[in-house]
Amino acid sequence: MAQRRMFSKKITDTDMFLDMPLSAQALYFHLNMHADDDGFIANTKTIRRMVGASDDDLKLLFTKQFVFAFESGVVVIKDWKIHNYIRKDTYNTTIYGEEKKQLDEDVNGSYTFRRRDVDDSSPQVRLGKDRLGKVSKIYSPAKAEPPLPYKEIVDYLNQKAGTSYRASGKKTQSLIKARYNESFKLDDFKQVIDNKVAEWKTDNHMAKYLRPETLFGTKFESYLNQSKASSPQDYGGGQVADNLPW
Repeated sequence: MAQRRMFSKKITDTDMFLDMPLSAQALYFHLNMHADDDGFIANTKTIRRMVGASDDDLKLLFTKQFVFAFESGVVVIKDWKIHNYIRKDTYNTTIYGEEKKQLDEDVNGSYTFRRRDVDDSSPQVRLGKDRLGKVSKIYSPAKAEPPLPYKEIVDYLNQKAGTSYRASGKKTQSLIKARYNESFKLDDFKQVIDNKVAEWKTDNHMAKYLRPETLFGTKFESYLNQSKASSPQDYGGGQVADNLPW
């Protein structure tokens, strides 16, 4: 197998690519580095864990169609042949022949799934010239849940509160997901963080509650709807009992 891998700025300089979180971009580069000479990868989950990317990063690559997945678990880089030209003397064909049979290339060299040709005289559906007994189930972007901005929310908290929480924590993610299920959005999380940082950051007793477990818990909506942050001096005088984290 060839040992060198290349990347085309025709793909990596696009707004669609650069708008993704850096963790998703890094995962894409590592998947390319580990792909075989036809762009196929069979250990995607291992690579994701190895580079510290989240499952949402991988889902985002599927959703934006930078990679395609097959029912077998094998993944292929859509724009592999735009990135790479493998010399014939170093090229080794992929062992994932059944998956490769389901692909065509467009005029630019990007992989596409083979179109289904319908015979007007019969309801039977054919897959190009090579009839396949079973169509592999492909990851469907339409059915994928949009990835939640765990990292953006936690990074914002860390920036504002001077903390160092991890977006990968299961408890933190479950709290954020619960609030999203209640129809709160990214701006709501930022507003809650702003409200409570203004109120608690300079208070030695309350500053410890600038944490995901408190901010994103069951009192999230009341924190969001504070008309203005209470001053630290009010704490202890019975004026802000409704804003305490317990």
